[in-house]
Amino acid sequence: MDTQHDIALAHALAAIPGPVPPSGVLHAVIPHTSRFTVVGNHLAQHAELSLVAIGIGVHIQSLPAGSKVGIKALAARFPEGEVKIACALRELEAHGYLHRTRVRLPKGRVATRTVFCNQPGAVLRGGVVPVVGPAVRSTGPAPTPVREHIRVPEPTPVPEPTAVPEHRPVPEPVPVPEHRPVPEPVPVPQALQAPVRLPSRTARTQPHRPLPHPQALTPGLRQAASALLADLRRHAEDLVLSEQDVEELAPAVAAWLERDATTDAIRRTLTADLPKPLRHPARLLRHRLTALLPPPLPGIHDLAPPRRAPVTPFQTCDGCERAFRSHEPGHCRDCRAQYGEAA
Repeated sequence: MDTQHDIALAHALAAIPGPVPPSGVLHAVIPHTSRFTVVGNHLAQHAELSLVAIGIGVHIQSLPAGSKVGIKALAARFPEGEVKIACALRELEAHGYLHRTRVRLPKGRVATRTVFCNQPGAVLRGGVVPVVGPAVRSTGPAPTPVREHIRVPEPTPVPEPTAVPEHRPVPEPVPVPEHRPVPEPVPVPQALQAPVRLPSRTARTQPHRPLPHPQALTPGLRQAASALLADLRRHAEDLVLSEQDVEELAPAVAAWLERDATTDAIRRTLTADLPKPLRHPARLLRHRLTALLPPPLPGIHDLAPPRRAPVTPFQTCDGCERAFRSHEPGHCRDCRAQYGEAA
């Protein structure tokens, strides 16, 4: 069976002027008449931006003003995840294409203003103010330039006096004061104003507690802890750890084993009630091994009941028959003073 050829594509390739390269891409250029966006090669062929960042930059530049370009909105529009889209937006922001500032609204609310600059180099030089409007071109009249020099209109010329007959005196013209309109200031988009600095948090974040470490990390204890960590994915599919994670968390598990915690108890503690989805399993295990570390088991002497202090028994005085505390029978204090006995 012969290979099918696209006749229309063959005619389009035949119409390409100049010599056709033997390899590589060929461009069949058809001029746009409506719904197109002018994108600079500095963005489309950027040497440091990723392909996702270039695609998102072209997409944002083609949207009209007021469109949602947040991470949630872009993740709902494209198959890429929120993490990849957030990294692409940070790339555009680092290279000057995207500007995100927080401004305070009239009612006291704080909102994020996003401005996309099609030529970040011109904005940095201070020659152009970005247009807060759609970037889609159409067949209508050309858009107004971004910033123009303010031209002061020339004063209205005073009409010359009309010739009158000789028998009437010619009135002298009344000088009209020259009126120069006051130029209006060029409005600056609200997104380019100074961002509102929000008050810093007053509560201080607590420093992270270090991982527990056993008193003596023997090779056998390390091997048992590493085996327990590597075996966790059999009991929970989300707890997949790398070799580096196992090596870092092994001393903490060894500290649990040194405190006589059984492997089943450690496994239940690390695999119970896992969040869905679990994005950072190593961080979760690090927190649980540190925050839920059990105390050392008490010894035999610690579990023994406390010994009561010896109590001196009661005795009956031989003289006045009053009760008093003493280890030997005899007289009370008053009777000893009366009979002159030694205490």
